[in-house]
Amino acid sequence: MRSAGRVFYLSRFSRLNRRKLQMQIMTLIAALPGAVAQGLIWGIMAIGVYLTFRILDVADLTVDGTMCTGGAVCVMMLMSGHSVWVSMLAATGAGMLAGLATGIFHTFMGIPAILAGILTQLGLYSANLKIMGKANQAVNGNKFDLLVSLRNVKNVPFYQNTIFIVAIFIVVLIAILYWFFGTELGCSLRATGCNPNMSRAQGINTDVCKVLGLMISNGLVALSSALLAQYQGFADVNMGRGAIVIGLAAVIIGEAIFGKIFHNFALRLLSVAFGSILYYLVLQTVIWMGIDTDLLKMLSALVVAVFLAVPYWKTKYFTKPTKRGGNN
Repeated sequence: MRSAGRVFYLSRFSRLNRRKLQMQIMTLIAALPGAVAQGLIWGIMAIGVYLTFRILDVADLTVDGTMCTGGAVCVMMLMSGHSVWVSMLAATGAGMLAGLATGIFHTFMGIPAILAGILTQLGLYSANLKIMGKANQAVNGNKFDLLVSLRNVKNVPFYQNTIFIVAIFIVVLIAILYWFFGTELGCSLRATGCNPNMSRAQGINTDVCKVLGLMISNGLVALSSALLAQYQGFADVNMGRGAIVIGLAAVIIGEAIFGKIFHNFALRLLSVAFGSILYYLVLQTVIWMGIDTDLLKMLSALVVAVFLAVPYWKTKYFTKPTKRGGNN
């Protein structure tokens, strides 16, 4: 009797654990659309980071400040009675002005690019507080006609779905960037990042190209911020903290997974967006596993560090040295 009761207890315990696991898996699956939507929104920011990091060969730390500026301008414009399209256009323009400031610091004043970005980022903190009037501003989806929203991720028509709308945004932006970087000006910008000395020898004004590249990059970051503020329903002065790490993680993950498949420039930009989606899917899985959320930034930093180190490790430790000279 004791053994039968014990077997019954164990089987019941096993069923309860199985049911609990199934509920947890269903919770994870239900959270995945939100992670995809957020990954797509941050993917626009990651494309902006890609332009400076890979095209201009500059680590632009303005991103952390611009990621708040775009959202702050968009929210305040909406609250002032402007349409969502005008608000997003104004946010993009504000981001481009931030990129212009960094470009002037770097080219006209001769400040190194990293320090120029830090200076602009510090200045933007005060500017963002002045724009919003306080540390954060909420925007109610019931009062304002928002383009994207957290509530529109599931159980809505596809043309209102946040994932569909942001995906269309990314496709259009990639098409525009692909066209632009095929023009003479765009090729000059790419040449500036590849070899500035040779570009100057060819008569290209590298300073103008650097400023233009920083303006385009920060404009995209601010556009992403405007979408993010609508999606989460508020703009906060700290919403851009660590944005450069997320952007770099998306770039590195996208290149590591899709780099050998995607060789076209447009597809490389698309791989960055995919990298951002994968980053947020992994992040959602980590949260689902119960890992302390205070450690997420540290995990992101470690992921970026490892992926950046992989090419170096391959060259130093896993590549066979080539023999030089004739046969002995």
